[in-house]
Amino acid sequence: MNGPLVVVGDTLLDVDLVGQSARLSPDAPVPVIEHAAERSRPGGAGLAALLAAAEGAEVVLVTALSDDEAGRRLRALLRPHVNVAALRLDGPTPVKTRIRSGDHAVARLDAGEGRATAGPVSPAVAAALSGAGAVLVSDYGRGVASQPAVRALLERLPDRVPIVWDPHPRGGPPVRNTLLATPNEDEARRLTGAGDGVAASARHARELAARWDVSAVAVTLGPRGALLCQGEGPPFLAPAEPASGDPCGAGDGFAAATAWALGTGGALTEAVTRGVRTASRYVAAGGAVGLSERLAETGAPIVPAGREDDAFEVAERTRRAGGTVVATGGCFDLLHAGHVSLLQQARRLGDCLVVCVNSDASVRRAKGPGRPVTTAADRTRVLRALSDVDATVVFDDDTPTALLERLRPDVWVKGADYADRELPEAATVRAWDGAVVLLPLLEGRSTTRILAAAR
Repeated sequence: MNGPLVVVGDTLLDVDLVGQSARLSPDAPVPVIEHAAERSRPGGAGLAALLAAAEGAEVVLVTALSDDEAGRRLRALLRPHVNVAALRLDGPTPVKTRIRSGDHAVARLDAGEGRATAGPVSPAVAAALSGAGAVLVSDYGRGVASQPAVRALLERLPDRVPIVWDPHPRGGPPVRNTLLATPNEDEARRLTGAGDGVAASARHARELAARWDVSAVAVTLGPRGALLCQGEGPPFLAPAEPASGDPCGAGDGFAAATAWALGTGGALTEAVTRGVRTASRYVAAGGAVGLSERLAETGAPIVPAGREDDAFEVAERTRRAGGTVVATGGCFDLLHAGHVSLLQQARRLGDCLVVCVNSDASVRRAKGPGRPVTTAADRTRVLRALSDVDATVVFDDDTPTALLERLRPDVWVKGADYADRELPEAATVRAWDGAVVLLPLLEGRSTTRILAAAR
């Protein structure tokens, strides 16, 4: 990307008061929240900027901030991760406070009606926009994206700088050189009229693209993913990965990742797919609540590394529940019926199945320069799609011994083709009283045979 990702929009301070409730108040039918802990994070455009920085982007946030306590807290939260080019906020910083009992919100308090002050922009804001490699406008209807001076700078950007516009019903329309608008399903419905479902969202997207004269519209559909409409062709659906967690802010993560992907040269379909994947990972990592907890921990990553780390979380969760952790490993290059049979049998031996997958370099050392046929990313993706697989993790060594020392499965499974030789990792597994089990193979099934037949 030739320049930073510039996020333009309204920033709020989001506060969670999280405690537990075991009783109702004696003077009203409301829960009593006890032992509440306070966690803060940027909201709105500030959250989008923070999540873009977590993906590795260089980020400049153009927003409006007051010099009040909430504004100072926002600056402190943002300063380690993004550069801020501030407009002046007329009035107190908006603060959104959620009161939560465990995983459930019981009330929300909104305060602060500050709006961006009209007038010329500072040299820092002008320089940020003129040097942008990509722009995300995160409009929360509080005046930043509606500033005439800001809109004029956006309209003068060259065509090579993609603009993604995340709209709000109370905000203004996107500038005409916007490449992609990203309303959520509810916003699209409110902007265009009644109608639910994928077909209705496609109609809404096309209507908004025509109304705003933008190149494309992607309607985010929550756990169903995002629907991209561009031109006259059929819509493109990027499905979300299953994830449970606090979804607050997932749309900001989607828009930020999509804008960054477009800035690095990605096509619209690729960028939207990446945005959905990022939003799913954000929710799986605990969403807004998880982010607030990580911001409170010095040095913690804003968003965990991703699905590969889930293997250890799955194993630990299974152990805490008193279950049996089963693991198996291999190349799994060109997944075939023999692999599926082994995985089905292995899963029946316990309460979760973790598959340890040889990296591409590890496969080449074991199988030769023509292998693997498919990359580790593709192999793990196919494995995770199987209902018997709970998690995958890639290892780069010639044997999984070091990985198993961290994972510590109760049962380590391999195929019966190892019956006449000692597994190098067997002693390691037995060191914590784990069991090594060989399972029967389907005769005649192997990747080598498939490749030979294909040739």
